Amino acid sequence: MTGVSEQKVHAKKLAVSLVKQIDLFTKNNQLSFGVTEQGHLLTLYFGKKVGQVDLSYVVTELVRASYLADTDNTKNYKVEQLPLTLPTFANTDLNTPALHLLYEDGSRLSNFRYKNHYYSEEKPVLVGLPSTREQAGGTTLILVLEDEQTSVQVEVIIHAHLEEDVFTQSIRVKNMSEQTVHIQRIMSLHFPLLRADLDKITLTGAWGRETQVNRSPLSQGLQGVQSARGASGHGQNPFFCLAEKETDQTHGSVYGFNLIYSGNFIAECEVDMHQNSRVQLGINPFDFSWVLTSGEVFYSPEVVMVYSDQGLNKMSQIFAEFYTNALVPTYHAKKLRPILINNWEATYFDFNKASLIKLAKCAAEVGIELFVLDDGWYGQRSDETSSLGDWFPNEEKLGGAFGELIQEINQLGLDFGLWFEPEMVSKNSHLYRKHPEWVLRTLTNEPQEVRSQLVLDLTRKEVQDYLIQTISELLTHHPIRYVKWDMNRNLTDIYSTALAIEKQTEVAHRYILGLYRVLNELTKNHPTVLFESCAGGGGRFDPGMLAYTNQIWTSDETDAIARLRIQEGNSYVYPSIAMSGHVSAVPNHQIGRITPLATRTAVAQQGNFGYELNLPELSEEELGQIKKDIKIYKKNRETLQLGKHTRLEVLDAANETAWQKTSDTQVIVTHVQILVQPNTVPKRLKLQELQPEKIYVDELGNSYTGNELMYIGLALPKPTHDYFSTVWSLKIEGK
Repeated sequence: MTGVSEQKVHAKKLAVSLVKQIDLFTKNNQLSFGVTEQGHLLTLYFGKKVGQVDLSYVVTELVRASYLADTDNTKNYKVEQLPLTLPTFANTDLNTPALHLLYEDGSRLSNFRYKNHYYSEEKPVLVGLPSTREQAGGTTLILVLEDEQTSVQVEVIIHAHLEEDVFTQSIRVKNMSEQTVHIQRIMSLHFPLLRADLDKITLTGAWGRETQVNRSPLSQGLQGVQSARGASGHGQNPFFCLAEKETDQTHGSVYGFNLIYSGNFIAECEVDMHQNSRVQLGINPFDFSWVLTSGEVFYSPEVVMVYSDQGLNKMSQIFAEFYTNALVPTYHAKKLRPILINNWEATYFDFNKASLIKLAKCAAEVGIELFVLDDGWYGQRSDETSSLGDWFPNEEKLGGAFGELIQEINQLGLDFGLWFEPEMVSKNSHLYRKHPEWVLRTLTNEPQEVRSQLVLDLTRKEVQDYLIQTISELLTHHPIRYVKWDMNRNLTDIYSTALAIEKQTEVAHRYILGLYRVLNELTKNHPTVLFESCAGGGGRFDPGMLAYTNQIWTSDETDAIARLRIQEGNSYVYPSIAMSGHVSAVPNHQIGRITPLATRTAVAQQGNFGYELNLPELSEEELGQIKKDIKIYKKNRETLQLGKHTRLEVLDAANETAWQKTSDTQVIVTHVQILVQPNTVPKRLKLQELQPEKIYVDELGNSYTGNELMYIGLALPKPTHDYFSTVWSLKIEGK
């Protein structure tokens, strides 16, 4: 029998050689590119820093696959097998392209080759789009590709955020030709990986159960998430993650990607015939194209790229710290957020001045700091059928001048906040009667009302200007410290009567650009106002909104147990201080569950803390407990809001969850068991990332070393009822 060593090996290598390697580094990680003799740009490596070593073997050692086309008429030079940085349509790479252009002659063939690269001292501004801020020590690399036949240039703009261990990338398309070019598809990131033995992790769900963690193995073909609803959406989040099979919260390698965009997006991975993976994130090509005339430039949204070799928690902590430092508005980014009361679930539309003041007095007595007046304060609004767009206080309903109501609430020791839904208009409104042309609608069909709302056409500058002026006047003339920016329906009737026919497939993207302009102007002109985004709950919980609003309403589902999985999913990408959570009534208004006050409080304190209760209806005992809870929260607020968030491993992940907040002086640990199990013995909960030799002291005076807490853990108490929670506060000795 012939041995393996004696067999003839027929496998041939690809005919590929590199003429250039380009490396980019952060403190711990590396992103490297290569240029082939033929001028194709390849992504050679993304991961742990390996240094300025020759990485050409990544592609020169590739074995040729069969039934793939040769490129440039060069035998065995097959770009479909190569990790192209920006594959384009109609070439010999027959997988999904990252860039698809249509030219005036009907051709869709693009042939981009490397032209040059250079470094910039400043991170380029993405015109009209939010992007991350440059941090100390960062480097921008611009890779220039050109199609010589069409005179179109593409710049791949990558910034290495040195200390944050983050890379960001966007694409800039320049039409240097004399003809008009139509962009049919443009991905902000195409990340090729010469393997497919990985798990994908996405955040999916629906209204009321957003950002559920969805993990499954990669398989051949397309997989991922997308939205075509006009918003990033309740059902999907613009986040995509690839993790090695053994990766858990504390161990293993993981690649995380997040698109800084609030509209229609796609985040997907294609696994090809030969077990290679290609991650793409960008504007959803569904119902999208862009007319790029001679001399014009198009900017794609920015993608944030994170690599961790220490598990999912480390990835999440990198995202959270980076967004806090480099994305959310700086004035509030690291300021402690106020405890608020929102009147919505207490009163809905049924309120007057007396009931509001009564609620505010009660809130002040228990230690709440901010009173938020929700829907129903403007126009003739008494239900959801009228007045959106008429952002003028209903002084008859409010019992007098708007300023007097705010003053009375301020005199109780509370700041004042206000709810808006600026992107929508009611048919029954002064604004619609004056400007019926200001809504998204076709020329021939009656626009569709959803929740008695039509969508304002934010592609129009005059609509943007109206919102900026109207809201600015309220913020300028009244001491409003907080704005809740809501959006309670997705986009339909995608047509703008202000745009030419050939530009109608630009409407969804232009809408988002218009929204960003409005938010940019308002937050720039009123930097001390704390803006919170909301889109029927978590329908637009994305980094695009975080660039203007420091926090986001996580979900309209306020039930604490339902919130556990929603908030866990959010913690994979977003800072705790950006995630709003409130204690609401029982039975819960959405699903009717009755959960103990202690557990509702513990879960809400994972993010920004507030209440949606009709406080005057509560018993003295309940109000006393809330007052005590608020007093404790104020002592722990810095750790809870700004501490490093760590998801902890539990014995039964389906029935319990735990997390840890760590600051320089304190560790706060929360554990929630959903259902009591008969005849079970509670185990121990191991903490993470503590200082091994430091002493940690709990509220009873018990002391533990960091090693004890990490390797032995805290004893879990035996639950006495369903929805049982435990919170430990451990002070670091000497701090």
